[in-house]
Amino acid sequence: MNFYVVLGSAVVGLLVGLTGAGGGALMTPMLILLFGIKPSAAISSDLVAAVVMRPVGAAVHLHKRTVNLRLVGWMTLGSVPMAFFGAWLLRRVGHGHSAQQNVETALGAALLTGAAAMVFRAVLDRRSARQRTAMVRQVQVRPVPTVAIGMIGGLIVGMTSVGSGSLMIVLLLFTYPLLSARQLVGTDLTQAVPLTAAAALGALAFGHVEFGVTASIVIGSVPAVLAGAMLSSRAPDRYIRPVITLVILASGLKYVGVGTTAVGVTLGAVVVVAGGYWLGRRMIQPNEPTVAAPGMPPAARGDPVGPVDDARVR
Repeated sequence: MNFYVVLGSAVVGLLVGLTGAGGGALMTPMLILLFGIKPSAAISSDLVAAVVMRPVGAAVHLHKRTVNLRLVGWMTLGSVPMAFFGAWLLRRVGHGHSAQQNVETALGAALLTGAAAMVFRAVLDRRSARQRTAMVRQVQVRPVPTVAIGMIGGLIVGMTSVGSGSLMIVLLLFTYPLLSARQLVGTDLTQAVPLTAAAALGALAFGHVEFGVTASIVIGSVPAVLAGAMLSSRAPDRYIRPVITLVILASGLKYVGVGTTAVGVTLGAVVVVAGGYWLGRRMIQPNEPTVAAPGMPPAARGDPVGPVDDARVR
């Protein structure tokens, strides 16, 4: 067991528990760049560890009832077969490393676009005072686009072993825009369980799993995922959604080949700029109303108490 791998895995595990994203994009580069583990072994070991790590976070959200099992079922219907197909396709295409690198670059570009779109949508929602208050049971599931989300995510994971969280949560966000952050994270963590299990079977069959590395990842990440999931299942959107955006931004930068130092500097600059913007708004509008978390009683947020029509996601 490597203590530093345990410590690094705890940091990544906390982010995965909070946001449902970033496991492969952050864990694998950490193993390769910081600890000198071979890429094939790092990817395979991370996948096997994820089979233990993600169910822990999913269980917390299932207990808190922030998981839409219908969404999970339709996504799994598309993702699991396509994960196997993606692995088979990568072997058939030949020049596996080049093909995998091209797919990862395309995925990175998509995630960067998604992160920018999330910021743009947040600004528009703030200006229009629109709140994502739909409850899980109120979501009207659209099977065709939901299965398509699973198929796209499964294909990417099968070809690159990454993207089960970060890509899926972006696609879910834009398909079901009124889902709250906690519902996005809970549903994303749960759908990733069968998907990563399918990919891990392939890793065990064809990869080079280092069980010492896997054990270190599990020891560090599982308690951290549990803590992160407990926080994300309770925290308001205004705290969780910026963290999701930062993790997706970091994932996208890593996929397009940006160095770890440059990613850290970029994220630091984003945090400083965003913090300055927030402070400026608070100084200009000190009495700006606070956005209530989904499920908060009407009296707690100043709304009149009485029957209201439930918003439905369409």
